[in-house]
Amino acid sequence: MGEIEGSYRAIQTPGTRLGAQFNAGISTLEPGQSLSDALGPGGRSPGRGLQLRVQGLDDSQEFYNLEVSCLIDLLIDVAVMLVLDDSLLIFRGEVGYRLLSVKFFPPDPGQLQEEYTRYLFSLQMKRDLLEGKLSCTENTASLLASHLLQSEIGDYDDVADRDFLKLNKLLPNQERIQERIMELHHRHLGQTPADSDFQVLEIARKLEMYGVRFHPAADREGTKINLAVAHIGLQVFQGNTKINTFNWSKIRKLSFKRKRFLIKLYPEVHGPHQDTLEFQMVSRDQCKIFWKNCVEHHSFFRLLDQPQPKSKAILFSRGSSFRYSGRTQKQLVEYVKDSGARRTPYQRCVCLCLSVSLTSRYPTDKAYFIAKEILTTERTYLKDLEVITVWFRSAVIKENAMPEGLMALLFSNIDPIYEFHRGFLKEIDQRLALWSGRSNAHVKGDYQRIGDVMLRNMCALKEFTSYLQKHDEVLTELEKATKRLKKLETVYKEFELQKVCYLPLNTFLLKPIQRLMHYKLILERLCKHYSPDHPDHNNCREALKEVAEMATQLQSSLIRLENFQKLSELQRDLIGIENLTAPGREFIREGCLYKLTKKGLQQRMFFLFSDQLLYTSKGVTATNQFKVHGQLPLHGMIVEESENEWSVPHCFTIYSAQRTIVVAASSKVEMGKWIEDLNMAIEMAKKSQEKSDLFLDPGLSNPSPPSSGSSDEVSLEQESEDDMSSSRNSLDKQTHHRANSTMHVCWHRNTSVSMSDHSLAVENQLSGYLLRKFKNSNGWQKLWVVFTNFCLFFYKTHQDDFPLASLPLLGYTVSSPGESDSIHKEYVFKLQFKSHVYFFRAESEYTFERWMEVIKSAASATGRMSLLIPKGPLQMNGN
Repeated sequence: MGEIEGSYRAIQTPGTRLGAQFNAGISTLEPGQSLSDALGPGGRSPGRGLQLRVQGLDDSQEFYNLEVSCLIDLLIDVAVMLVLDDSLLIFRGEVGYRLLSVKFFPPDPGQLQEEYTRYLFSLQMKRDLLEGKLSCTENTASLLASHLLQSEIGDYDDVADRDFLKLNKLLPNQERIQERIMELHHRHLGQTPADSDFQVLEIARKLEMYGVRFHPAADREGTKINLAVAHIGLQVFQGNTKINTFNWSKIRKLSFKRKRFLIKLYPEVHGPHQDTLEFQMVSRDQCKIFWKNCVEHHSFFRLLDQPQPKSKAILFSRGSSFRYSGRTQKQLVEYVKDSGARRTPYQRCVCLCLSVSLTSRYPTDKAYFIAKEILTTERTYLKDLEVITVWFRSAVIKENAMPEGLMALLFSNIDPIYEFHRGFLKEIDQRLALWSGRSNAHVKGDYQRIGDVMLRNMCALKEFTSYLQKHDEVLTELEKATKRLKKLETVYKEFELQKVCYLPLNTFLLKPIQRLMHYKLILERLCKHYSPDHPDHNNCREALKEVAEMATQLQSSLIRLENFQKLSELQRDLIGIENLTAPGREFIREGCLYKLTKKGLQQRMFFLFSDQLLYTSKGVTATNQFKVHGQLPLHGMIVEESENEWSVPHCFTIYSAQRTIVVAASSKVEMGKWIEDLNMAIEMAKKSQEKSDLFLDPGLSNPSPPSSGSSDEVSLEQESEDDMSSSRNSLDKQTHHRANSTMHVCWHRNTSVSMSDHSLAVENQLSGYLLRKFKNSNGWQKLWVVFTNFCLFFYKTHQDDFPLASLPLLGYTVSSPGESDSIHKEYVFKLQFKSHVYFFRAESEYTFERWMEVIKSAASATGRMSLLIPKGPLQMNGN
């Protein structure tokens, strides 16, 4: 019959590529099933035995006894999706056989969903790097080695690094570039092993030799080349240089005959001639192996379903009947989605000693998690400082938009603070790394404490008190300059629209003083947790004393700054009012109420200050701003409940010298907040000795004239949502908007927020990693979450410069999942607003309670009232 010829037709079917939207790369073994489980009890087989030693990618070894006849079955059974190349070594005596490794290299391995799978992929990159398969520049190789080093031994330690690199080889030329590797390793402080794996994969996937496995061949002219197959198609190399790529979409048929490998292209690729390319390989066996490899790659990456085997011919057949028999990428995507809830958590083994691998037992002491809150919030705080010191500085320098005097005032005050906190963060990070056992440096002493670090740095921070006291002047001068200088105003507004500026810009200038309040609250929790005889108690107590002294000294400045910042923010978001930041004016409450007009109850946004009440409507324009419709001075104002009079729930009447209006709140609680704050503000205005200075500029034109009748005559002016013609031009000139600011959220959620709510939210800022799950999804997604300004901001990692998304919390309820939610995990809390449901999972009981605490404070927005009632379970107002 002669040689058997093999052929394969490239079926043009749709397929989803890994990395575009979904994840793949998992074993076909059942979740939680190991190789020894697959072999049966004890990993042994009865009868005549063959002893095998199996060495994995991580150089771990397992021993098995099985019958010789079972060897072939074993090779088939454990041929998993990370398969059939050269990862696991099977030894019989001194002879080793490679069995398993990564076979299909997806274009974006960083999106693999399982941490364990990413770990296996990073081990493959480690082996490829050492064996010279992943060729790259020395700088790239050093960077890859530094991430692998961080994954193996944790944070940088000079002695540990040198000892590890002496005993373990990561690169062929390691000795020559060892200092560079260690220098880069020092930059990865605080990076977890999982983060290190991710970085390794992110770097490796961009290299031209990523996943490339050479098959020697020659073209028709006899020139030596190398063939390779990848997710995209077939590649041709001359040496290590890629000279051609044939995408799957261009290939009509693949076949081989003896040592000849044939690629038949579609006519339109090369025209009517030379539509078949021919390559000569070393042997028939090598040719067939490569052909099978191509079949498998095409099936895995391009087909939706596993191809069905051909029916066998009754007598004779020409060609190979080989078909790919595993799951396709599409099927793996579905498998991951369907089995997400059943995945077995992966516990990484961390090398605590150079020659012994020990399981890192995570600390369970509450003090550790309190200390970790300092670390996680410090990371966010430093990123917030960078918004000013790095990003805003770059923007104003690029456009030459800020006068030198203001530049000096702004950055000479914040730069030294930023540099101090950079050093402080490194020190905290190193201490927590030692505390959690991520490096071997814990053998040098007892590091399960944080008081000494806090005391040392709180004492050093006192030297910056003079800088912090100038922030009042900085904020005022910056606001004046933006009003005076058109170029600076433009740069300011454009910068606020960038993703990195996720809050109003002047909010970031308040962070240094607010951070003192955070230290004070966290240290108070530590002191409360420790017993007086605990070795860390005295240092924490002294550190608390130092920071409390600074906080008291700067408390009045913080109150002024927060009020000025809020007035400045509202000045940009309100159309039809000038000089809102007039001296002496205080912001009290903002929120949504329904005002009685000739058209009935219509939604309005109200703003209460210490001297006046404004009500506005939201414009239907791209600016997302609010137009002022009315201004009511507080002097002589009276507020009364009037539900019975108007037969409208939660209704009250506001009597002023100019007019009388009837408004309705969304709930009885909301009505109570408004009436209490209005009466308090009216009383404050009555007692003020400078009433005349607190009134609005006489230049502000009232939308309608004062009522001609008595003050109790209700004014029902003609208003509508599209009554914007009078201010259309001024609206179009404005481009500033921020859709997740509290005023816009209040508008959409029919609620309100007071200044005391803002102050409480600032005190309760929080950061850290959480697992997030949507209502109808199976898997959990790990995210870096920042809580500030009544909002959750989501990042992929703590190193990201801007959030991927945000979730305003006003109006949400927070609770533990119920039976109907089918969430059978610890430390999970549920967020819900109407039909929107999210689940978040924390790492410990302490962090779970802290997230519940801060979210309740934001979601309910009970504000000043919550400070007057005994603490207990908060009733969430889901609206």
